[in-house]
Amino acid sequence: MSDGYDLVVIGGGPGGYVAAIRAAQLGLRTACVEKRGALGGTCLNVGCIPSKAMLQSSEKYAETVHDLKAHGVDVGSVALNLATMLARKDKVVTDLTKGVEFLFKKNKVEYVKGAGRIAKAGAVTVALADGGERTLETKNILIATGSESMPLAGVEVDEKQIVTSTGALEIAKVPGHFVVIGGGYIGLEMGSVWRRLGAKVTVIEFLDRITPGMDGEVSKQFQRILGKQGFEFRLKTKVTGAKASKKGVTLTVAAADGGASEEIECDVVLVSVGRRPYTEGLGLAAVGVKTDNRGFIEIGDDFATSVPGIYAIGDCVRGPMLAHKAEDEGSVCAEILAGQSGHINYDAIPGIVYTWPEVASVGKTEEQLKQAGVEYRVGKFPFTANSRARCNATTEGFVKILADAKTDRVLGAHIVGADAGTLIHEIVSVIEFGGSAEDVARTCHGHPTLNEAVKEAALAVDGRAVHI
Repeated sequence: MSDGYDLVVIGGGPGGYVAAIRAAQLGLRTACVEKRGALGGTCLNVGCIPSKAMLQSSEKYAETVHDLKAHGVDVGSVALNLATMLARKDKVVTDLTKGVEFLFKKNKVEYVKGAGRIAKAGAVTVALADGGERTLETKNILIATGSESMPLAGVEVDEKQIVTSTGALEIAKVPGHFVVIGGGYIGLEMGSVWRRLGAKVTVIEFLDRITPGMDGEVSKQFQRILGKQGFEFRLKTKVTGAKASKKGVTLTVAAADGGASEEIECDVVLVSVGRRPYTEGLGLAAVGVKTDNRGFIEIGDDFATSVPGIYAIGDCVRGPMLAHKAEDEGSVCAEILAGQSGHINYDAIPGIVYTWPEVASVGKTEEQLKQAGVEYRVGKFPFTANSRARCNATTEGFVKILADAKTDRVLGAHIVGADAGTLIHEIVSVIEFGGSAEDVARTCHGHPTLNEAVKEAALAVDGRAVHI
């Protein structure tokens, strides 16, 4: 069966499905090929969405057990129904995947279920999920196949005792001891879920700090807060092996710079050492699409690969592996293909850790500015001095704004504290419009709100914060 399309998107994750919808809105005849059997990609099915559902549920449980009494709310004995919690998570995922299917129908995007392979420029061959094969002829092909969990030598994943983030969302019993290999966003979020539900959590990180790409001061404060919550950290430590048995998992670890090995006994191990582009089965080499030495597809400013008519976005190309980055790239790529212009300011893409408190960043860190030789000023404001944070008993953390010393243009912002992922977007907008710390400082912020801490940090850039 042969068809003629303006665009065929391979991959139905955040980047792919948004690109397909935007292209259809712009009048392009569009199809989206997805082999999972459900739209939304890793993010919606086994990543961002189910993990946030579990974070929310576990947070409510922990609040009920530990915090409500201080508010005058006595609830008696509290029991965890993990099966119900997991079922709620699954329903959230199912409802949202069906929602994306509805959006495809609404926008007249054809959803093709199966594994796509690029036969040549202008043709995608699909091994259909229901059997058989179909060729989609198209003017343009967009690769949006995302990423997969990075394996770790000596540690064999079974998704039961030794798990990736996928298996960590399906554990049917709270582990006695949950070990996270890797101190990044995903591992700390899943560690938070199981720590709140009663597990002992140990984080093993090869480097000398957690969240190594984050602003150093924020990372240090973040680790201190997690330590108070019961996390244990083994920094500058490498895992050299893992052996699963009926009793649990035995990890072999050693100092990152060498030394004697030791063993750690635990119930479940989460391997969370990063992600790598997923391009298996696409036939990239056969059609001449170039990749770099890490497997990322090489693209130009307009997302074009080395083969005319083939484009790529999201986790399988350079840049932060974030769903919202992929979404923006999908929209912009579709607009370019439709003859419009678009841009993405990669300095205005926020990164968020959805622990409690949350951690959010945008733009440059202090370390990056120092390395680049940029003169800057710093404004900080602690949540202990914010009235709404005191009302809410969420006084951990601070807001930090970095501004150019000469022009006052905001270069970066970093927040550790309650609702940091929401608060950061004020600074995202300011960076997108090239605004200054003074712009934030002169903007009226409602009282009492957590947002006032952002204003005070902006005032502090000029040394005139009011409430400290």
